[in-house]
Amino acid sequence: MSTAKKQYKRVTVKSLVDMKSNNEKISMLTAYDYTMAKIVDQAGVDVILVGDSASNVMAGHETTLPITLDQMIYHASGVIRAIDRSLVVVDLPFGSYQSDPKEALRSSIRIMKESGAHAVKMEGGSEIKDSIKRILKAGIPVMGHLGLTPQSIYKFGTYTVRAKEEAEAEKLKSDALLLERLGCFALVLEKVPAKLAQEVAESISIPVIGIGAGNGVDGQVLVLHDMLGMDHEFNPRFLRRYADLKTIMTEAFVQYNKDVKTGDFPSENEQY
Repeated sequence: MSTAKKQYKRVTVKSLVDMKSNNEKISMLTAYDYTMAKIVDQAGVDVILVGDSASNVMAGHETTLPITLDQMIYHASGVIRAIDRSLVVVDLPFGSYQSDPKEALRSSIRIMKESGAHAVKMEGGSEIKDSIKRILKAGIPVMGHLGLTPQSIYKFGTYTVRAKEEAEAEKLKSDALLLERLGCFALVLEKVPAKLAQEVAESISIPVIGIGAGNGVDGQVLVLHDMLGMDHEFNPRFLRRYADLKTIMTEAFVQYNKDVKTGDFPSENEQY
């Protein structure tokens, strides 16, 4: 079991590599706004991902595909203003990098300049290598993402575990080595068999952060709203709920509504 071995005043891409070298697990959560990001940062979480999952949990879309670059920059800007310690990574949204390396660079530059983010994250391996190379050449850190890639949901047709078959597992391992070779500073593995994820983590020098990828990787990431229990309908095996905010918040709203209706709020002590 790893334990924290160093206090990082600011977490950087180098910090994450050092954590892997020191066998220290990396913690990562999503956040999409100033208030929540400030709490996550103050709790000591190493990495905040401004994920395109904002499309789901903030905007109510069925998939991550509809969220735009402008919207990602908006969310990332609020997060950046909140943090003192965490490394902030921003998802490049669907359509902003897949087909044109020049467009990928323009999208990344906008995120870095307009939000102040520290790095970008991209889904895919060999298919997007030219875009990754161009972004890295400009000095922008890139986090990779393999396994279940939600931006490709209509290609896969399902959110089930990826790389269970040998051919897909071999491609994932090959892509992981490629991303390391290109210069990515870390890699997210989503919904892949634990044994495969551990094999990948042990085969490359950059940190591997898992979500539904077992405990043999270098760190873990969860979606903030999921781990806080704000939605009781999403129940994947990998999700551990650390709170039940849906129940707590509902009870508070019901009580507030009742107090207003009955005239109990505000009381004399709550008036000027």
